[in-house]
Amino acid sequence: QVQLVESGGGLVQAGGSLRLSCAASGSYFRLNSMGWYRQAPGKKRELVADCSITGTTNVADSVKGRFTISRDNAQSAVYLQMDSLKPEDTAVYYCAGDYSTEIPAEYAFWGQGTQVTVSS
Repeated sequence: QVQLVESGGGLVQAGGSLRLSCAASGSYFRLNSMGWYRQAPGKKRELVADCSITGTTNVADSVKGRFTISRDNAQSAVYLQMDSLKPEDTAVYYCAGDYSTEIPAEYAFWGQGTQVTVSS
C-alpha cells in the first residue's frame, strides 16, 4: 500500500515562505511522476506544480515565479518551496504520485493533505 505523507504546512503572513515536503512509503518501485495540488474552500482541486522523471514540469500560472517544485528521485520525495505567499494561496495542499514516467491525466496515489493558511 503506497502512502504519501505531507509535512510543512502552517500559518504564515503574506509575503512569507513555507516549504512543503512529501515522502512515499510502502512502494517497491519509484514514483516517477509526483506533484502538488491544492483545494481552497468552495473551489475545485487544482494543479499547483508537478514533474516527471523525464523532466517534464508543469507549474500553474498563478504561482509561477513564486513556487518551486523539486524532487528526490531516489527517495520518491517531492518538495514545494513557496515564496511570496499571498492570502489566495490559502488551501489544503495535496501530494500526488504515480508510477508513470510521463505526467498522468490522473494520479494514482494521494496524500491526506496539509493546510496552508496565509494571513493578510
